[in-house]
Amino acid sequence: MSIAKKENYADSSWISGLASAQICAILISILIRRVSFNISQHVPIALCDSKSQEMHARRNFDMYNSVRIQTLKGTKITYSNSCFSPRACHNQGKPTGLRLTETNNESTVNLKSQIAKESGLPPLIKALRASAELNDTGFHFPGHKRGQAAPSELSELIGIEPFHHDVTELPELDRFFDPVGPLLEAKRQAAELFGAKETWFLVGGTSCGIQASILATCSPGDTIILPRNAHVSATAGVIFSGAVPKYIIPENNCDWDIAAGITPSQVKTAIEESYLEGRKVAAVFVTSPTYNGICSKLSEISHLCHSYGIPLVVDEAHGAHFKFHSAMPNTALEQGADIAIQSTHKVLTSLTQSSMLHISGEIIDRERLHKCLHTLQTTSPNWLLLASLDAARHQLSKNPTNIFNKAVELAAEAKTLINKIPGISVLDPPIFFPNFPTMDPLRIIIGVWQLGLSGFEINNILYKSHGIVPELIGTRSITLVFSLGTKRNHVQRLVAGLKHLSDSLFPLQPERDKTFTQIEPFDNNFHMGLTPREAFFASKMKLKIEDGVGKICGEFICPYPPGIPVLLPGEIITERVLNYLVKFINQGGIISGAADPILSTIVVCKT
Repeated sequence: MSIAKKENYADSSWISGLASAQICAILISILIRRVSFNISQHVPIALCDSKSQEMHARRNFDMYNSVRIQTLKGTKITYSNSCFSPRACHNQGKPTGLRLTETNNESTVNLKSQIAKESGLPPLIKALRASAELNDTGFHFPGHKRGQAAPSELSELIGIEPFHHDVTELPELDRFFDPVGPLLEAKRQAAELFGAKETWFLVGGTSCGIQASILATCSPGDTIILPRNAHVSATAGVIFSGAVPKYIIPENNCDWDIAAGITPSQVKTAIEESYLEGRKVAAVFVTSPTYNGICSKLSEISHLCHSYGIPLVVDEAHGAHFKFHSAMPNTALEQGADIAIQSTHKVLTSLTQSSMLHISGEIIDRERLHKCLHTLQTTSPNWLLLASLDAARHQLSKNPTNIFNKAVELAAEAKTLINKIPGISVLDPPIFFPNFPTMDPLRIIIGVWQLGLSGFEINNILYKSHGIVPELIGTRSITLVFSLGTKRNHVQRLVAGLKHLSDSLFPLQPERDKTFTQIEPFDNNFHMGLTPREAFFASKMKLKIEDGVGKICGEFICPYPPGIPVLLPGEIITERVLNYLVKFINQGGIISGAADPILSTIVVCKT
């Protein structure tokens, strides 16, 4: 089917040209939606007499159909689902980077071979590939010009290929904040796979999504309920928004020096106390799973929140993989969360720093959330990060129910073998955390205190002697993460290294008993002297660490990893917390956020 070509058509004015473009776009839109065709025969043809009209027409082009745009000069340009703009398909009168045949001044894409080659590619991968194949001359950012001026040291390290795809927001790609093409489609497919009403791609990590979520739900003076062991980015969101935090102390196990999540009863108490104090609760924020993989009962918490009309925001950074195996806990969205922010780069396979934010339900003001993300995210997104999110989604979609079978099997096998090693234990949440019976099966927390060394010392031995690198090191444990990339020989190497440690260090001799003193980092006796925002902007001074007791903390003091503050801006400093931090450092731990990382001094607010 085609549109008959009009005779003597001329672009007589700017207005008539624009009108023609609009008509052209409308006709294409109708054709795309109403004309069915066989790719081996014909594709719809729409008449356009100028490059500008082609651009207008493309804005109504559905990337998952094909349409031929014909110019008055007789050139017929076929856009298939591998091409996202006239610029990508039209270079010096001919499509570039596509398989072509030419007949009577007509350039057509061989759709059969093109679809066979590229139809299975994720939208952003497809768009980047088409863009890289262009023979254009760019007078735009970045300065390396698709690798032509790439730093030699870096190109020797990673190759030249990544530079070909490190580009700005070119027409054939999309707009980051208001996508209309391949990025929009990539987000739609991600939302469908993860069970969200809408999904945003993040290039500032889950931290950015957490901050935007708090900004989108809380206004200055509102109360937000959150666990005391929330990530530092949550407190940053509290500072940005001007909200007043009401902290819930998580359950802590001193033997392991590990904090769990928060319970529904704790959330209920916090909500009721806030209302009795005349405070508006704007949001409840929960971290589930924790860095150690321990999950809160989100279904009960979400039901409770919604009974009060309060949105539930979940930091699900460590649970992006939960939807893809029956042994995994239910996802935050499946349990009723209104916002879930996931680090797709952690257990899944996107590039580091890339994450997704998912929303569900109708409580969240999407327009406000969009504005918050616009405010916090970069205006120069890295398309490799965005494409990696799309590719990770595509990888999962090919086998969503069984893709983690091997990883789950290897993790279970490793737990069994490690539990047999003398002096070493594997955390079992139902035993050590009765209120938190659910845990990520791909996390293994290994207790090492019976060997007489801290987790930091054990980590050094494992790395230097056996080439084993845990994800998280604590004072009395190390945490391992299994993923799609974990192999059986990795497990064998791990078990051999732990057996060697056991043979060398167990049973524990009294002279080597220097394990970390059991002190909880958080307790119910902590008090806030100022809100985090007030403390952040207050005048400050430095004191010797021993003189800080009773003062108001003026900085974040975070054992790192995991980046959870033990002291927050605005919190009153206690001797107990300082003792914990000093002993943490003495065991080999690292402090992040403090002006003085060895804590000989501490920053406090002037009062």
